Amino acid sequence: MFFIKGVKIMGNKSELIEQIDLAFDFIRKLYLEVSYLIKEIEAMLNEEEEKFVIGKPSGYGITVRRSAGLEANNVNLWLFTKLAVFFVPEERTEMRGGQQITKIDDDLKVLYLRIDLQDENEPTVYSGILHSIKNKGTAKWINKFENLMGHFEYNDERILKNPEKIDYQDAYIELKGKLIQNTLLEINNGEDIREKIIKPSLELYRK
Repeated sequence: MFFIKGVKIMGNKSELIEQIDLAFDFIRKLYLEVSYLIKEIEAMLNEEEEKFVIGKPSGYGITVRRSAGLEANNVNLWLFTKLAVFFVPEERTEMRGGQQITKIDDDLKVLYLRIDLQDENEPTVYSGILHSIKNKGTAKWINKFENLMGHFEYNDERILKNPEKIDYQDAYIELKGKLIQNTLLEINNGEDIREKIIKPSLELYRK
């Protein structure tokens, strides 16, 4: 037996090893399914007239809030429960020196996809648009939209306080947007993806 926060975990050594293996196997499969979902959305959006491409803030991947700290609050961040990507029309972004650059200007509008695996009630997919994005010029590190993805993760509770009507500003940026919520567990096939995520997001983008 061993203790987690004062809770006694019962079982002999072989049983505990099996439980640990099963737990990690489940998490790996969950992450894999999420990656398939994102890639399917990416493929569908690339077929649209805007030829959306996935954003690459630090390579082809998700944006998460990371931590390896041993403090109790930081340990909660060892497992990624919130992750995000964005999509932008191919003509609005460019690759330069191995880095993607999506210039922030008055016309920039992006499709934003966020998955919260441990939302208040159940795993949730947020999808929609961010627009009216302005750099207040107080931070030199903000020179493209890709720089903002990590900033969003550290301020997610304030930015997404009202996902259906985002109106946010801080010392560095301001932006607006609208995200639609869907239960992750109800996105089961390509038709669900198209009807619940792709179509509503595109309707918002094309208004």
